[in-house]
Amino acid sequence: MPTPGLFITGTDTHVGKTYVTALIARQLATEGRRVGVYKPAASGCCGDERDDAFVLWDAAGRPATIDEVCPQRFTAPLAPHLAARAEGREVDAELLRSGLDFWCDRSDVVLVEGIGGLMSPVTDDEYVADIAYDFGLPLIVVAPNALGVINQTLQTLITASTFRDGLEVAGVVLNNLPHLGCEDDESKLSNANELARRCVPPVLASVDGHLDCDLNWFEWIRDVRRAKTQPDF
Repeated sequence: MPTPGLFITGTDTHVGKTYVTALIARQLATEGRRVGVYKPAASGCCGDERDDAFVLWDAAGRPATIDEVCPQRFTAPLAPHLAARAEGREVDAELLRSGLDFWCDRSDVVLVEGIGGLMSPVTDDEYVADIAYDFGLPLIVVAPNALGVINQTLQTLITASTFRDGLEVAGVVLNNLPHLGCEDDESKLSNANELARRCVPPVLASVDGHLDCDLNWFEWIRDVRRAKTQPDF
């Protein structure tokens, strides 16, 4: 059976994908699991502990090196293909995919963090959804707990269901983001229930400094993978 894993995407950029992925990775690593963490490409990199790759690497217990976590890192805060071009480079579309092989061979579970949302461009011709489709991992959609999240989440789920022959979404994680300045946002009190009522995939957790759920992530991820690979009689 293939290495179980998740592809963590978001309704947009800056919704907390790295933070949520790191929370899951740290929980799995604390349980003694060998956690592979992979981000196919990253822009806006500073070359220090603020970078997404470092955060993921640290949360997983610092396996291998930063280069294996994210082999294509660029400085400009632009879509990867534009950030690469600003440095006189090009995004390697093959490496976007093959970089995951390193982790699949060495991990009990792999967590892949996407770039922006599903329709964020990664190369001139491809989107994040193309990479997610080729990996074949179930998706977790990270959504900000703020006014507008119902529309944003449903649009992301519609995109997933209609891209090629469909991307499987295993669940939604609702993330409280202090930097949005929405402390007085009354929708924060009802968003979780509204999403649970309107989304087919379950709302797995709310995040407010920690994952507010009782999931055994390893068992749950393995069960999702097993259900995906079993024949439908």
